[in-house]
Amino acid sequence: MANSAGSKKRARQAVVRRSRNVSLRSMVRTSIKKVQVAIDANNYEDAQAALTNAMPYIDKMVNKGILHKNKAARTKSRLNASVFAVKAA
Repeated sequence: MANSAGSKKRARQAVVRRSRNVSLRSMVRTSIKKVQVAIDANNYEDAQAALTNAMPYIDKMVNKGILHKNKAARTKSRLNASVFAVKAA
């Protein structure tokens, strides 16, 4: 347990930041799942629209330090390739 005033404050800040990060990470996962659902349904238009909506969320999480930049790039690349595979099919 925190003893000094500074460590007590840090503990409070950690709780607030963790709850915020969990919420933001959940938004990203939901937006990615929407793209996957549209891909599984072989619906190119919905998949493209969902991908367009998901990209800014992923980029924001990188700027906030919640996602690593390479993971974000890999995720966007794979989603984009999947969407274009639906278009080609």
